[in-house]
Amino acid sequence: MGILEDKSRARLFYKYLSKVYDTVNPFIWNERMRDDALAMLDIQEGDRVLDVGCGTGFATEGILQHTENVHGLDQSVHQLQKAWAKLGKHDPVSFYRGDAERLPFEDDSFDVVWSSGSIEYWPNPVATLREMRRVVKPGGQVLVVGPNNPKSTVMQKVADAIMLFYDAEEADRMFREAGYTDIHHYEMGPKYDPDVALTTIGRDPEDE
Repeated sequence: MGILEDKSRARLFYKYLSKVYDTVNPFIWNERMRDDALAMLDIQEGDRVLDVGCGTGFATEGILQHTENVHGLDQSVHQLQKAWAKLGKHDPVSFYRGDAERLPFEDDSFDVVWSSGSIEYWPNPVATLREMRRVVKPGGQVLVVGPNNPKSTVMQKVADAIMLFYDAEEADRMFREAGYTDIHHYEMGPKYDPDVALTTIGRDPEDE
């Protein structure tokens, strides 16, 4: 387990990263990538969408272009303060401070669940994916963006010492163990590193 796959360490990390997050983030996860990932989802006007690990609200702003019924959750109050400054605490987005492993929502609460830049900090990704599947409606989509495994063996070891990095095969395993069907993976990235991120989409089975 990487050093940042510990919740208290991750909160401390984001206490300081939050000060420069919106400046640094576009070099790794930019608007084009966010919008391309959103285009992969079947978000209808009025759909209730949850952004897990919403951070400073970068993805949340993109989701608002598709529906006005948006909810964001993050464990870092420092990241949320940045999101509140952009979007307010309750309107147009309802924000919550909470844990992705224990989402404070009832079963089948959302039409779509989104998470970008969060899975790499989850101590138990499969359990958290199950929790996200719990709150999405039957047949609903869950999209997760995380860091693709580096190609170099040396860099893989360095990356794994910090947080979770994984490839499409590992993403497929995690999503299947969590009970998803109709799973698809897409490599994404800025022009200088076009496969730095891995986007995975799965559905909650309708017949359960």
